[in-house]
Amino acid sequence: MPAVDVVDETFLVVPPAALAAVFSDPANWPRFWPDLRLSVYVDRGDDGIRWTVQGAMTGTMEVWLEPVLDGTLLHYFLRADPPTPFKRLKDQLAAIRARQMAAKAVALDLKMQLEAGRAPGVAP
Repeated sequence: MPAVDVVDETFLVVPPAALAAVFSDPANWPRFWPDLRLSVYVDRGDDGIRWTVQGAMTGTMEVWLEPVLDGTLLHYFLRADPPTPFKRLKDQLAAIRARQMAAKAVALDLKMQLEAGRAPGVAP
């Protein structure tokens, strides 16, 4: 079992293709995950993408884009280990919390950017 296992979901009122375009562009990856080096192992198009991860963590990461109502449920998964094992539970919990907060920040930043100008209740 990986030392860091993060799962997150955020609903965005945009079509899956809009999110897929953002996540499939390697130029965006350093902005979202500056301390990780990603390598695609499954590109699922509008359904999402899966990467192997190296750098500050080693493991796998995925975004799954699920069409829901008039938008997309962005599912995020990170399952990884640090380069050296955590010596204290406190350090592991802090790393997990930091990755959880970073995942939510990426999702909410995209929500603000991609939904900008859309009035509540109006389709994308």
